[in-house]
Amino acid sequence: MGMMVRATVLALLKASMILLFAGWVALWILKPTEMWTKKWKGAEESAGGTVFGYYGLNFAVYTFPIIALAIIGSLYLNDTASGAISSRQRKTSLSSLSYPIIVNSLVGIISVVEILAILVFVIFLAWTFYCRISNDFEKLTPAKSLKLSIWQLKYLKVATRFGLLAEACLALLLLPILRVMPVLRLLGIQFEASVRYHTWLGTGMILFATFHGASTLFIWGVSHVIQDEVWRWQKTGRIYLAGEITLVLGLVIWITSLPFIRRKQFEIFYYTHHLYTLFILFYLFHAGDRHFYAVFSGIFLFGLDKLLRIIQSRPHTYLLSAKVLPCEALELTLPKDPKLKYSPTSVVFMNVPRISKLQWHAFSITSSSNVQEDTMSLMIKCEGWWTNTLCRMITEELSSDTHQTKCIPVAIEGPYGPSTVDFLRYDSMLLIAGGSGITPFLSILQEIVSAKGSSRYKFPENIQLIHAIKRSQDMSLLSSISHILRKQALGKLHLKLKVYVTREEQPDAPARILQDVLSQGQIVHFDAKATSYAIHGFVKPTVTAAILGIALILFFVLLICFNHIFIPSEKKASTLKTKGADSKTKTPSSVVDLILLSCFVISVIVSMTVALMLRWRRIKKAVPLTSPKKAGGFTEPSSAEPHDPLQEHEVHYGGRPNFQDIFAKYPNEAGGSDIGVLVCGPELMKESVAKSLQQTSQGSSAKGRSKFTFHSLNFTL
Repeated sequence: MGMMVRATVLALLKASMILLFAGWVALWILKPTEMWTKKWKGAEESAGGTVFGYYGLNFAVYTFPIIALAIIGSLYLNDTASGAISSRQRKTSLSSLSYPIIVNSLVGIISVVEILAILVFVIFLAWTFYCRISNDFEKLTPAKSLKLSIWQLKYLKVATRFGLLAEACLALLLLPILRVMPVLRLLGIQFEASVRYHTWLGTGMILFATFHGASTLFIWGVSHVIQDEVWRWQKTGRIYLAGEITLVLGLVIWITSLPFIRRKQFEIFYYTHHLYTLFILFYLFHAGDRHFYAVFSGIFLFGLDKLLRIIQSRPHTYLLSAKVLPCEALELTLPKDPKLKYSPTSVVFMNVPRISKLQWHAFSITSSSNVQEDTMSLMIKCEGWWTNTLCRMITEELSSDTHQTKCIPVAIEGPYGPSTVDFLRYDSMLLIAGGSGITPFLSILQEIVSAKGSSRYKFPENIQLIHAIKRSQDMSLLSSISHILRKQALGKLHLKLKVYVTREEQPDAPARILQDVLSQGQIVHFDAKATSYAIHGFVKPTVTAAILGIALILFFVLLICFNHIFIPSEKKASTLKTKGADSKTKTPSSVVDLILLSCFVISVIVSMTVALMLRWRRIKKAVPLTSPKKAGGFTEPSSAEPHDPLQEHEVHYGGRPNFQDIFAKYPNEAGGSDIGVLVCGPELMKESVAKSLQQTSQGSSAKGRSKFTFHSLNFTL
C-alpha cells in the first residue's frame, strides 16, 4: 500500500513538472506573436485595477513557473532518492541519445540529444525574430527624434529585436550552473557536465547584445545624435546609458572567460566573473521591470543557490592528513559525517582561507562513502598558482621536525554528483583516463568493489582501465586503489589495467616499476582542533524546497505591498493628471526597478536566515569529531610472495593508446553486448576516443556486434 501511494505521489509530481515546463515553453513561443501582444496588453490593464497589479501578473506568468518547477523538482528528487532505482531498460533506451555525433576541436563532443536541443533553440530564436520584425516592418513609423531613411529605420528595428534574442539567452543562462536547485538535474544532467551549456548561452547572448548595441550606436552616429543619446539616463522607458554599461560588463566577463585566458590566468577569469552582479543590475535599469520578469526566474534561483552554498560551506573543517605523491600531486583526507553519502564521480569545491578567502576550486572525490564512512579523500594535481601554493604549504610541514603539524582550515562545498549509479550498469566497462583525469575512476572502482555481492546493484564484472600518462611517476595517482590492483577481495570482478607512458622509453622491468611507484609517497598528519566540524553536505531536498517556497511567497507579498505604498494608484494618478501634474508625478522607471530589487534582497535575507538557523541546528546535533579510523589502506605484499598480481597488468612505453584497436578487441576479451565507455582527461584525448568509437560503431553496426555507450566526464570546471 505504501509503495502504491509513493508511486502515485511521484506520478503527480512528475505530471505537475511536465505541465509547468510545457506551459512555460508555450508562453515563450506565443510571446512574440501579435495575438499574444494584444491579449497581454489587455490582461495587464485588467490586472492594474486589482491588488496584484501588472507586476504581480508578470511575475506569476513569466517568473513563477520555473521557480515552482525547482520546488516540485526538489520534492521529486527527495522521493526518488529515498530508494527508487531507475531501471536498466530505461538507461539502455536513452543511451543512444548520448552517442557522439559531432567531434570537433572547436565545439568539442556533441551528442544526439544536444544536437536536437540546439536545433530547437535556434528554431525558437528564428521564430521570435521573424514574428517581431515582420510586425515591426508592417507598422513602420519614423521616430520623431531621429531623422532616418527607410533602410536606417529598418536596420534600427533589426538591432532592437536582436536585443530580445539576447534576452532569451539570458533567461536560460544561469540555469545550467545551478548546483543546489534541481533544474537540469531533473533531466539527469549534472552540474559539471552542464557548464558548457552556460558557455554556449553566454556566447550567444554576447553576440546578440553586441550587434544590438553596436548597431544602435551606428544609427545614432549616422543621424548625428550619438553625443546626446549615448549619455542619456531617461526618467522613464529604456535607459540607454545603463544598456551601454551592461554591454561593456558583459564583454569583459566573456573575453576573460575565453579558454586561453581562463586556463593561463584563472584569477583574472574568476574575479571578473563576479561582475555579473553589476551586469544584472544595469540590465534591469536598461530593460525595465517588464522585460526583467522574463529572465528573473534564473536570477532568483541562482541568488538563492549561491547563498545556500555559502551557508553549507560553513563552519570550516580541517585537513586530517595529506599524502604527497612523487608526481606533484596531493591526496587529501578530510572528516565527514558518516551519514553523508555520495555517488562515484562526485565533486566538491574547496576553499583554503590561508591561500585565498575568495577562490574556490573543484576537485573529484576519489573515495567511496561506502568504504570510508567518516572520511573523504580528494586528489589534487599541483599545476597552477593556487594548487602549487597548497602543495608548498604541505611540503613545508613535511620538512618540519615535529610529528604533528598545525592544522589547515578549509571550507568544503558539496558534494555534487549523480543521484543514481545507472551510468555504471553495463555488462563490461572501459574506463579511459588521461593524467589526473583518473580521479573520478578511483571512486568508481572503490564503489564497484564495495558493492560486490549486493543484490541491489548490478555492476559490470569485467573492467578495463586505460591510463595515459607522461611519465612513470604519474602512476602514483593510482596509489589509493593499489589494493584493488593487487586483486584483494575483488570476488568475481575482473580488472585489467593498461598504462601508457608516452614520454619515456621501455625500462627493463615495467611491472616492477609499477609496484615501486604505487608504494611511494609521504604522509603528513595534521593536528585537529577540538572544535573541528565534519563535512555534512546539503540539507534534504525537502528543506531546500521549503526555503525556496518561503523566498517565493515573501517576494510576491513584498512586491505587491511596496508597489501599493510607493507607486501612485491608478485613481490617484488619474486625479493628478486632470490637475496637469502628469509629467511631474509619473514614477521614474528606476524607482520601479529598485522596488523589485529591494523585494528580492529582503526575501533572500529572510530565507537565508532560516537556512542559517537550520544549518547551525544541524551542526549542534552532529556527533563530535574524533580521530577517524584509517580507511582505504592496503597490505603490502611480502618480499617472499611468489607472485605479485601487479604483474598481470600492462605498462606500455613510448606511445599513446590506439583506441580503435582497443575498441575492436575489447568485446572479445571481456564479453557482453552492452559496453560502457567512460572517458575523462584532456579534450584532445576525449575527441580521439569519440572519433575512434564512431569509426568502430560504423564498421560493426551491420554485424550486430557489441554496443558501446559513450560518457564524457569532466575533472576540471
